[in-house]
Amino acid sequence: MPALLRVAVVGSGPSGVYAAQGLTAPAAGGGPQVAVDVLDRLPCPYGLVRYGVAPDHEKIKSLQNSLRTVLEQPGVRFLGNVEVGAPPDTAPEPAPGADARTPRITPAGLLELYHAVVYCVGAADGRRLGIPGEDLRGSTSATEFVSWYSAHPDAAGHSFDLSARSAVVIGVGNVAVDVARVLARGAAELRQTDVPHAALGALAGSAVTDITLVGRRGPAQARFTTKELRELGALPDAEVRVRAAELARDPACEDPSGLPAVARRNLAVLREWAARPPATGPARRRRIELRFYLRPVALLDDGHGAVRAVRFERTAPADDGTVTGTGEYEDLPARLVLRSVGYRGAPPAGLPCDAVTGTVPHAAGRVLRDGVPAPGEYVAGWIKRGPTGVIGSNRPCAKETVTSLLADAEELLRRAGPRPGDPLEALRAAGLRPVVWTGWQAIEEAEAALGRSLDRGRVKIPDWPGLLAAAEDRR
Repeated sequence: MPALLRVAVVGSGPSGVYAAQGLTAPAAGGGPQVAVDVLDRLPCPYGLVRYGVAPDHEKIKSLQNSLRTVLEQPGVRFLGNVEVGAPPDTAPEPAPGADARTPRITPAGLLELYHAVVYCVGAADGRRLGIPGEDLRGSTSATEFVSWYSAHPDAAGHSFDLSARSAVVIGVGNVAVDVARVLARGAAELRQTDVPHAALGALAGSAVTDITLVGRRGPAQARFTTKELRELGALPDAEVRVRAAELARDPACEDPSGLPAVARRNLAVLREWAARPPATGPARRRRIELRFYLRPVALLDDGHGAVRAVRFERTAPADDGTVTGTGEYEDLPARLVLRSVGYRGAPPAGLPCDAVTGTVPHAAGRVLRDGVPAPGEYVAGWIKRGPTGVIGSNRPCAKETVTSLLADAEELLRRAGPRPGDPLEALRAAGLRPVVWTGWQAIEEAEAALGRSLDRGRVKIPDWPGLLAAAEDRR
């Protein structure tokens, strides 16, 4: 009987699930027999597909069905509520209500239970602007706002001041478009989604009418996809504005033929909006304006510790594709400022980290410690390559890592020998309280029941105690 290769995949988002799928596929082809435990610090699977995709993007969220198929297949087991990282005496304070997740297990501790560990922990931290006033009340990352309306349990205590008229979103990528669209949607539309009930109530009572998305470079360099961009123009109660003069400053607007196809399509949409005559008929409740060639330099204090406006320096395109400051400034009023300027990875404590890129050093997915491959340690997804690409980009990334791991399988088995016992029991003996697949199914049932009680569809449970209580009788 061939030896059993036990592998832990840390992270149950797309990259982790694709890694699990690749690891369990080769057994029929003569490779080693592999048993995969997919661990996650949350009691729920699917990573950013559950907690990062906007609630009104049902088609993308339906990817959960494909991920579910992998997590339910033989040889793969989901274990949620398992924190990997620093030991309890050096770990940061847990999130409110999350004390049930401690103690943690260290990377070294995982290697005592598994022959190999693949870290697929993503890049969940929002990058900072590094400008004065960034920590004023009312200024936060778009990542935190997304977590709030996506019912991430770490965001259960968060709130946002939606009582003012103006909001500024710094960034022109898909996440920036998502948060602008959610701010501009009507409560009746969001009610049909799984947005948590408290967030729905806050958004229903929002006084925000003017939403400005701002990019420091030109429209040809914007990172949103055309589909996301067009969705702004399809909102039933929002008018989209673009300044023709700012489009004209981009040299690519004169001859976009050398641009990537998505940039050409984006420019076509933006030009269409800029040329649109003033709206007639009943006034729309909200306005979304896309601005370009503005670089944030400071957030201005209202005198009471809250943001009142964002100061931007106008920029101009340079010959090398970058922008330079012009010395001219413009203040945009805002009581809510959401920065959406990219993500940054934060590997579990105990793993090496490149402080510049926020990634784990690796060679074809093999973790490097002091430049040398660390036996049994691998990475895939954003923590491996940085926050680039779309969901599908994780598949070839995971495949490269799986290929490296399976090539090392004989050496991993020789070095460590058979792993006795069941890792699940060892985790429980160490004081952890893993949520198994039936526990996740119980959470799904509880969310469906919550929705019915609110006369809605399925509604997410937004906090740690609620999630763990729902899963408790299925452990």
